[in-house]
Amino acid sequence: MRMIKLLFALLLLGSVTVQAVAQEKTKVTLYRNPNCSCCLDYAEYLRGAGFEVTVDSKQDLAVVRKQLHVPEQFEGCHVSVIDKYAVEGHVSAGAIKKLLAERPTIAGISIPGMPAGTPGMTGHKTGPLPVYEIGNDTVPGKVFATE
Repeated sequence: MRMIKLLFALLLLGSVTVQAVAQEKTKVTLYRNPNCSCCLDYAEYLRGAGFEVTVDSKQDLAVVRKQLHVPEQFEGCHVSVIDKYAVEGHVSAGAIKKLLAERPTIAGISIPGMPAGTPGMTGHKTGPLPVYEIGNDTVPGKVFATE
């Protein structure tokens, strides 16, 4: 009987451990200009999509982008670091999850600028938007996804 209880306890512990690992949220560090409020709305959007978001308003965005190899043509109003990737601008959770599932050999993804109707932005989207790859070289980014 004691052996059965021990086995049951081990199975239960293993189940709890698997659930804890499955529930661990993907960590995001979002670097933003302290004067921009849409970045905070985007952080809330990501939290609602299941990400664990830390917001940093103290770093120099130009320096952060240089370290992440984000070219000027891909800049949005904020940049996030998710796993090893740069995520520039108001990219959807779906595109981020695709990035993390596929794990391409790129520096990151971007929706440049601040398009209306994207996550964290007010207004209505006027049509499909390309999500660009931020390559590891100087080749212009190709489309990673369309939102």
